[in-house]
Amino acid sequence: MIKMNEYAKRRKELMQKIGPNGIVILSSAPEVYRNGDAVYAYRQNSDFYYLTGFEEPEAVLVLAPKRKEGEYILFNRVRDRDREIWDGPRAGQEGAVKDFSADQAFPISELSLILPELLAGRDAIHYPLGINRDFDKVLMHAVNKVRSKVRGGMQSPMAFVDITPSLHEMRLFKSPAEVALMQKAVDITEKAHVRAMQFCQPGVYEYQIEAEIMYEFQRNGARFPAYNSIVGAGRNACILHYVNNNQKVADGDVVLIDAGAEYQNYAADITRTFPANGRFTGEQRAIYELVLESQLAAIKSIKPGASWTNAQNIIVKIITQGLIDLGILKGSLDNLIEKQAYFPFYMHRSGHWLGLDVHDVGRYRIESKWRSLQPGMVFTVEPGIYISADIPGVHKRWHNIGVRIEDNVLVTEKGREVLSQKIPKTVAEIEAIMAN
Repeated sequence: MIKMNEYAKRRKELMQKIGPNGIVILSSAPEVYRNGDAVYAYRQNSDFYYLTGFEEPEAVLVLAPKRKEGEYILFNRVRDRDREIWDGPRAGQEGAVKDFSADQAFPISELSLILPELLAGRDAIHYPLGINRDFDKVLMHAVNKVRSKVRGGMQSPMAFVDITPSLHEMRLFKSPAEVALMQKAVDITEKAHVRAMQFCQPGVYEYQIEAEIMYEFQRNGARFPAYNSIVGAGRNACILHYVNNNQKVADGDVVLIDAGAEYQNYAADITRTFPANGRFTGEQRAIYELVLESQLAAIKSIKPGASWTNAQNIIVKIITQGLIDLGILKGSLDNLIEKQAYFPFYMHRSGHWLGLDVHDVGRYRIESKWRSLQPGMVFTVEPGIYISADIPGVHKRWHNIGVRIEDNVLVTEKGREVLSQKIPKTVAEIEAIMAN
């Protein structure tokens, strides 16, 4: 669990970035209706949560540096016994101050009245324009109220500044407390992947495997997956974001599972691939070990100062050479890489940032150059080879073999730590687990 003093440290750092005359405004995520009057399970906006730890809807965060009455203001729902009987307890204004360290808290119904007062005298509004269109209108209404009083000497903000670059750069570097939560999410995910391997056999449906994964997530405290789980067997393993999960698993299929738990809003993102019947065929094994070789080499290259794109370059070189060795590609290595001949088989990049969002925030390039890795960054390493039956010129013995191997890696002062290293991924480990 992240303590309130860490949220306070983040708010202070952000206020230092915007300066004493700026103001930060963020709204909570809106509730989303699934159908009729039923809403989806609520998930807080990640930026809002990062600065507050507050998980209720209908809330607005204001950071006003150097404000005498308090710099951290939270607008949130009032306590309402009737609504709490139906929907559960609310923090209310007293809880916002006591439990979430707000300097001041006001009912959300008073936002339109108080917000113009908070904006007055500020040079710039730091806000993520265009993310929440409904709240954009609320904010512009408040700005116009201030503008209407400039003849009386009130100073109106002169600029809108996108807060996301500064805030997302902060989020890119994980604290020890954040890493601990991500490790917990990974540990839960480990149990789920092992359970799926042990459960799988020809004749089960993809959704039954998914159910085993979800069971393991929830019984270990991860109420929700970090994203829609991918369980693809046979030709479905070659569909990168396959989520229908409704087909029967056949003998001879490979099964690709891309699934990660979300624990206290932090994500794991793990992929494992295994044979449905517990034994790799020769062709399946050849492709699998090629992907694994590329992944291990890419992970080995991770260290502070290395370029973000190093892993991708290593993966492309190993996979391309491997496809040449297997007779699937023909030509010289350099020429095939230059022509991106590998692209029909490996069409995505080596990974992505990981954190509060499964595809977490943070720039990959700085001033047109791939950024260098630094301690505290967490990301995925996930090479794959996908041989769909409709790729021309490929012998049918390779058809419908889809393999992806994905791990979560933390950059450390001395190199890297694979958070998901305990999850089986060698051929021998997978076949031994499935034999049991």
